[in-house]
Amino acid sequence: MTRSGILSLSTITMKKLYILFLLATPFAQAQTPAGSNQWGAQSTHDIAQYEKQSLQRRLDAQGADGTAAFSVASNNFDIHYYQCNWRLSPEVRYINGNITPHFTIRSASDSIVFDLVSTLTVDSVKYHNAKINFYQSADNGLIIKWPATIGANQKDSVTIFYQGVPVSQGFGNFFQGFHRGAYAIWTLSEPYGAAGWWPCKNGLTDKADSIDINVTIPEGYTSSTNGLLVKEETVAGQTTSYFRHRYPIATYLVALAITKYAIAKDSVQLGNRQMPLLMYSFTFDVDYYKPATAQVKRCLPKFSELFGLYPFYQEQYCQTQWGLGGGMEHQTNSFITARWEGLVAHELGHQWFGDKVTCGSWQDLWLNEGFATLVELIHSELYAPDYYPTQLASMMTTITSQPGGSVWVSDTTNFARLFDGRLTYYKGGIVAHMLRWVLGDSTFFKGIRTYLDDPAVKYGYARTADLKRVMTAVSSKNLDNFFNKWVYGEGYPSYQLTWSQNLNNWATIKLKQTTSHSSVSFFDMPVAIKFKNATRDTTVVVNHQYSGQEFSVNVGFAADTVLIDPNLRLLTKGNTSQKETVNTTANQLKIYPNPAPDRLFISLINPTDKKLSLHLFNSIGQLVYRKEIDMPGRNEQLDIPVRQLARGVYYLKLKSEKNIAVTHKIMR
Repeated sequence: MTRSGILSLSTITMKKLYILFLLATPFAQAQTPAGSNQWGAQSTHDIAQYEKQSLQRRLDAQGADGTAAFSVASNNFDIHYYQCNWRLSPEVRYINGNITPHFTIRSASDSIVFDLVSTLTVDSVKYHNAKINFYQSADNGLIIKWPATIGANQKDSVTIFYQGVPVSQGFGNFFQGFHRGAYAIWTLSEPYGAAGWWPCKNGLTDKADSIDINVTIPEGYTSSTNGLLVKEETVAGQTTSYFRHRYPIATYLVALAITKYAIAKDSVQLGNRQMPLLMYSFTFDVDYYKPATAQVKRCLPKFSELFGLYPFYQEQYCQTQWGLGGGMEHQTNSFITARWEGLVAHELGHQWFGDKVTCGSWQDLWLNEGFATLVELIHSELYAPDYYPTQLASMMTTITSQPGGSVWVSDTTNFARLFDGRLTYYKGGIVAHMLRWVLGDSTFFKGIRTYLDDPAVKYGYARTADLKRVMTAVSSKNLDNFFNKWVYGEGYPSYQLTWSQNLNNWATIKLKQTTSHSSVSFFDMPVAIKFKNATRDTTVVVNHQYSGQEFSVNVGFAADTVLIDPNLRLLTKGNTSQKETVNTTANQLKIYPNPAPDRLFISLINPTDKKLSLHLFNSIGQLVYRKEIDMPGRNEQLDIPVRQLARGVYYLKLKSEKNIAVTHKIMR
């Protein structure tokens, strides 16, 4: 690993982030081949009715916050399984396939709707081996009409035959072309692009329980996709590869890569299984990618210890070289553009954060990308400790380069905001890093394992509220402020510290805070403070609950420098530390105010004794207040409540073991 390689991660992964692919401009009406069983034969009234329903589906699919949804699939079914059969050639930009989804109807209905761009042509739809009516709507929906109403809770399936030129814009969700000496196809469907090349239920509400992918391509090319390769056969110059994946999967994590690959095979012991590790690379890059496999082999056992067993250990983990730049965490098979350690760790981390548990809304994309960024940091902490502080500092400098911006995404139609490296990735990762600091390692990692195995989200979808719920339960801490301020709020704090130290080496700290954005007036956090001189140092942690809060700490030596957050546990910028001049007189005593209307204060600086007795008498010698004080050596600020005492003259006697013996007349 080279340091420049890791530093390039912001560029590498961000290429993936700015892949802005939009669904193609739809036809006003689907084309109807002669003799087909499409709705071209239906009346204009029927088509208008379904167009109206299509519009209503899009409106219904919008979130409560008004953000647009990019799925028009109906919510009257739960998907269980897809069988995908695809015929492609890397030399031609075209896809021909049939998809058989299996599902359960949730409510009695006479139709079902899948997502599919209308630039792809559906040739026919078969239901129980008979062709049935369907219609491709202008909003990229495939509406299938049942011969008769299907009752609630009925399990069923349908087969969709389609073909055409897949959608691609920018880097696109479907690349076909010539790359480094060979033709190639790669797909990338995050966030909304799956329907650009295959009919599916393309949202964040319903994972298929499993999937079979059968790919037929010209002999000499190799297919890489999700799951395990179980069989290959070649007939008449065409090779069909059969892949099986038996874990729940979101549609945007389904992917294809096809080119002239070499396959390097290895394995790693996980649980009770020797699990395969595969690397698909161009033939001339086999040696280049060997370190990527070695890194995964090293990391998988450790990550399994921290986050729970690799989520797909019954199958395999694969990495596939591609040409789109950066990486993409396709389930069981990360597509990567290089062997850089940060990139490899990030995409591997996604197998837990994003694949096993997937964000339930693109508003909460930080649950995927922020935690994968945290995995990068953990990787550096474990295997590149000299670089780790530099990496943290670089991320924090990027985040604080602007005063605002929340981790939570308010506009999910803005792809640049969705995949904003500063906020979704870096700030999301640092927020997770700070949650680790707040909870401590043992509780944090226990909480993360509990979250990933929580029945409500395991192999499904999660929102930020789910993470907070689990971490609150595991830690027994109220985390409302943390999430409200760091996830939904904007900005970061700056600390202003003043300090002094007495003759006994006790320090008095006053810690103030300003914030960079008005959405958060104060970040209540544990703050580490390091005292040091030329030969010694010590770090204390104070629980900062309000600006201007004062703390006393026993440093144990005379410090000349105080640093705030020395190990970069907090997202901050512009912190200052200033030493105040103090009186060096031993046992300096001050009693005020006098007269004392409500409270009487006693200040004792540089105490030399360990105990102090305090007695307050009235004018006729009656004891009205008494207190014994243990003095470990810090400056003392004591107070006596006098509001309840009658007005008049009182006498305060202070006596220590050796050096203090005074009586003061006090007026009330």
